[in-house]
Amino acid sequence: MSTSSETSAKTSRIPRVPFWAQILLGLVLGVLLGWIAKSGDVSWLVTTLGKIGELFVQLLKLAVAPLVFFAIVVSITNLRQVNNAARLATRTLLWFMITSLIAVAIGMAIGLLTNPGSGTGLTPADGSKPDHAGTWIDFLTGIIPTNIVTPFTELQVLQIVFMAAVVGIAALQLGEKAEPVLKISRSALELLQKALWWVIRLAPLGTLGLIGNAIATYGWNLIGKYATFTVDIYVGCALVMFGVYPLLLATVAKVNPLQFFRGAWPAIQLAFVSRSSVGTMPVTQKVTERLGVPKEYASFAVPFGSTTKMDGCASIYPALAAIFIAQIFDVHLSIADYVLIAFVSVIGSAATAGLTGATVMLTLTLSTLGLPLAGVGLLMAIDPILDMMRTATNVAGQVVVPILVSAKEKILDRDAYTRATSISIGDDGTAAAADEAEQKVAVPATAAG
Repeated sequence: MSTSSETSAKTSRIPRVPFWAQILLGLVLGVLLGWIAKSGDVSWLVTTLGKIGELFVQLLKLAVAPLVFFAIVVSITNLRQVNNAARLATRTLLWFMITSLIAVAIGMAIGLLTNPGSGTGLTPADGSKPDHAGTWIDFLTGIIPTNIVTPFTELQVLQIVFMAAVVGIAALQLGEKAEPVLKISRSALELLQKALWWVIRLAPLGTLGLIGNAIATYGWNLIGKYATFTVDIYVGCALVMFGVYPLLLATVAKVNPLQFFRGAWPAIQLAFVSRSSVGTMPVTQKVTERLGVPKEYASFAVPFGSTTKMDGCASIYPALAAIFIAQIFDVHLSIADYVLIAFVSVIGSAATAGLTGATVMLTLTLSTLGLPLAGVGLLMAIDPILDMMRTATNVAGQVVVPILVSAKEKILDRDAYTRATSISIGDDGTAAAADEAEQKVAVPATAAG
């Protein structure tokens, strides 16, 4: 017995490496290996780093389609447990649009002030405009799928959201008759979240591969050419996350913004390193509930926000990227074009739907404006660097909006908000309280509540 106790004591004294430190270590090693592969022309190392990063992204994408579908279905049906459900849903969508408009305005303002694409001297292999420039009508009609299989096989996330919304609303109308289907949906959602958590635990290795491959393939010179654009993205996201959100919390919700960051930081941090809003969703919901948002409402707002609330990827980024690419190709953007950017950014947020990267949103914006699609390839090299800050901003907004709505509806537990502490993320995918009083309590990280 004593030997067992001593062994247990020794094991407990082994320091646990925080998840953020694991990510940082992966980042540093990735930079080092990428530099070695580039400077030494080590082809096998370049291939290995590329495969590691590619497999990590594939694993993340594998769960996206079913996770988005079941999360939306369950989140909509959870509204039956909430008083004034229609009012809450409407207010949530309204605040999604308001904050997205603010974010896209900030992105356009920064782009016009800094002119990130002017004088770069870049000459893409194909700078011609696309043969067919998509319009907002093409965008809206593209929401409706032609069949129920293709959106899942081709990862048409916007169409998946549409189908899930239809199923969720129909289930609300059917009431108890739909309960068997809902039980399966809740179980499937929990299974997918558990599996996705295992993938997220591989984020340090994935970061090593993604960053290492970017440096080994493109080198530091390419990243240096985009320094202004990268800084613009980080500044724009920082203005929204540390300026707009605290201002709204202080003036609309009338709560302490510093307390918000104290409670929400684990989700923001995980979003930064994982680059996935959907992957962060379980932790996002947990911190939202700890900040005083009723569990029944949080189980709707957070999953829904994780697939449609993208201030970083769908507002700041496409606005800045459109200006950047237009300047590279010397294309003049009119006032109507800027209005169209704002429209696509607000309506098209669901197109990014928690995926790592915002390529879908950028392609949509460029094709709608008639800008060269070669610009998408120009930004792929530095996308991992940009996406960390974009996703952190996305998740921060996904926590802010439920707090704003709850405060306006007078259902926010202000005492819980004041008491909210940070949480730590366990190895088994649970979110545990970080304060001493709750250190031993583990809470299952499920988006369905």
